[in-house]
Amino acid sequence: MLLPVASGAEVRAYLRRLVREHPRMLALVVTLHVSAAVAGLVTPRLLGDLVEKTSAGTTTWTVDRIALTITGFVVAVSVLVRYARLASARLGEQVLATLREEFVDRVLAVPPSTVERAGTGDLLTRASRDVEGTSDTVRFAVPEVVVGILQVILTIGAVALVSPLLLLPALVAVPILWGASRWYFRRAPAGYLASSAAFAELTDGLAETVEGARTVDVLRLRRRRVERTQEHLRGLYDRNMYTLKLRTVWFPLTEFGYALPGAVTLVAGGWFVAEGWATVGQVTAAVLYFLALIDPLDRVLSWFDHLQVGFASFARIVGVQSVPVPATGAAAVPADERIVARGVRYAYVDGRDVLHGIDLEVRPGERLAIVGPSGAGKSTLGRLLAGIYPPGGGTVTIGGVPLSDLPLSSLRRHVALVTQEHHVFLGTVRDNLVLARPSATTADLRHALATVDALDWVDALPAGLDTVLGEPPLSPAQAQQLALARLVLADPHTLVLDEATSLIDPRAARHLERSLAGALHGRTVIAIAHRLFSAHDADRVAVVEDGRITELGTHDDLVAAGGAYAALWRSWHGTTHQPTA
Repeated sequence: MLLPVASGAEVRAYLRRLVREHPRMLALVVTLHVSAAVAGLVTPRLLGDLVEKTSAGTTTWTVDRIALTITGFVVAVSVLVRYARLASARLGEQVLATLREEFVDRVLAVPPSTVERAGTGDLLTRASRDVEGTSDTVRFAVPEVVVGILQVILTIGAVALVSPLLLLPALVAVPILWGASRWYFRRAPAGYLASSAAFAELTDGLAETVEGARTVDVLRLRRRRVERTQEHLRGLYDRNMYTLKLRTVWFPLTEFGYALPGAVTLVAGGWFVAEGWATVGQVTAAVLYFLALIDPLDRVLSWFDHLQVGFASFARIVGVQSVPVPATGAAAVPADERIVARGVRYAYVDGRDVLHGIDLEVRPGERLAIVGPSGAGKSTLGRLLAGIYPPGGGTVTIGGVPLSDLPLSSLRRHVALVTQEHHVFLGTVRDNLVLARPSATTADLRHALATVDALDWVDALPAGLDTVLGEPPLSPAQAQQLALARLVLADPHTLVLDEATSLIDPRAARHLERSLAGALHGRTVIAIAHRLFSAHDADRVAVVEDGRITELGTHDDLVAAGGAYAALWRSWHGTTHQPTA
């Protein structure tokens, strides 16, 4: 289920709004391009006059004067075109900056559950390939096409001023250009959108394969993943071939169409001169004008392929604006930090619940461990308790307020999710930390690092907090410590730890969990336990089986009860192998 794609009406409305935000720059760009186009139309007219005067007999001074005038206009066109393109580039960058900022803001507001359902490949494609395609379109394709169309209109107007009769031969190209273009534009947009969607599927499949490489090897799924990738490649190839076939029909027809008027005008012009309907100078000027049309029409044709790709990419970027964001109650204020789940149900696919009527109350300040077999619904429950997923049935509240009613900025001050994925962003250690609290001082940063036992290795870096990360790369444990330090700075009251240290060496993970437990004294911690020592250290343990909480109590009570948890504990505690809970 891919993210939505904006309709043509939505794209046009968004473009109009972007343009209205830069009226002065737009006016300057239009003025410069119009001036350059008008100045370029003078030369063919002067050449026609030169032919007319030479035929009738004239002086050397007249020829020199016309030649100097033509030279002056050629220089003027060069200068105007230079500054017109410079102004277009500046306008394009301003529009592109606005588009990127709004795209990032909107992406950050999209519910994580929506992103997961769509697949990370679709979002990654929009944030990378589609943004790049839109960038090229805004900076190059749109100005070239607009200027080309403007030059065509003005050139036809100039021919009409020379002699309206000389426009008639050019009409022979209209059916060819109109028919070919109509055929192309009825098919091209859908083709380019399908190509972008196929690329997103390919990216998503490759990302899943890379991220789950160990699982693929263990379950011997390599052949299946290769076959799936080949299927995605075939789909992308077929869609690209479809758009290529469209171009192989449209390009030759249009190139023939815009080269035809000059030739027809030259032949018909001789007849018009013989009949006295036009002069040699008028025919010369008209033929030169029609020949001058070839360059702007050729540029329009050359950039139209980029324009189609860009508009398809633009529609996918603007489509993110259409993702519904859950309404929040601005006035909702939790009475306390107690998290309560009542009758919670959830399904990734309609009609197939993975959680069945969960009832759970998490007391402020306690540490709750959630254990159970793989696929039991532990991570799903953790995401509901963190407000990542909205419940499909029942409610999850904090201080009596449904999590879905809290604005995202307010929700994250109460509860945050920590997963196996930890990110090190491009920049310094300081840059990575202040993301959580921009106002943090150096003392605040050092305190956060000390809290997660990371201060020693950060101080050992060449420039300490101001060391640019990347060379040497951080170890997985160091990257996780950096992420945990951000959490300390963000200062949420409740943390949901979804196997946050499961991919790290067990000794380092044990050290991190002990450090985190000491640093977060007085906070609420909900740990999705991968290793059972996390459950042993918890105040209470919730056992999840088949989407239901089957046991709830302290570690000692559950071991004494001899149920599912006791069996897990005995299995893990009696062997040196890594537990499977």
